[in-house]
Amino acid sequence: MLIDLNRTFYQTFAQQFSATRQRLQPGVLGIFDRISDQEAVLELGCGNGQLGSELFRRGHQGLYTGLDSNADLLQIARSNLPEKESISLVQGDLTSTDWDGSLPADKYDLILAFAVLHHIPSFALRRQILKKIYAITAPGDRFIHSEWQLLNSSKLRSRIQSWDRIGITSEQIEDGDYLIDWRSGGQGLRYVHVFGTTELESLATDTGFTILESYYSDGEGGNLGLYQIWKRL
Repeated sequence: MLIDLNRTFYQTFAQQFSATRQRLQPGVLGIFDRISDQEAVLELGCGNGQLGSELFRRGHQGLYTGLDSNADLLQIARSNLPEKESISLVQGDLTSTDWDGSLPADKYDLILAFAVLHHIPSFALRRQILKKIYAITAPGDRFIHSEWQLLNSSKLRSRIQSWDRIGITSEQIEDGDYLIDWRSGGQGLRYVHVFGTTELESLATDTGFTILESYYSDGEGGNLGLYQIWKRL
């Protein structure tokens, strides 16, 4: 149900969501000087293509693949990205077992997933995705990601809704799971998981990664996003 909830949200509000994502967050901007011009980059949850557009504006020469489950967002991304043979946009759902099957490369030097994993319900499903990320990287390659820390924002805390709204009981969710509303261009609901550092450490260790760096950024208090850089062992 939670997967369908988020899928329906992005199908309904793709245009409105894109309109609220017209600039990159400070934490994302901070990773560009860590990307080599020749690296093969895979961005999971590429959305409207803002990150890829900025990457090539800065002179990136390597392969870039953007993957997203939403066709409308991918269409917007195509209009934002330059036309280059090294750029591919792929529609794929991370919650499926075969999302990696249509990628144009077998291996990537760098995989990015900003504000993505927190929309994946269940520890088991998140672990499944990370195992696939492990499989399409080589030892020493990196996975850089960010997760919302919505409890650090009074504005976002006020948007937390009761699970009764979608007929789910507390026994059907995990610690850190929240239902939040959307108020731009209509009313909607999304599932979000708030990660703690202990949970992320467990996931990294369990899936063959080590955490190189962890930092907070974004939002008024500079702590709305938790960013981590993992290296494949």
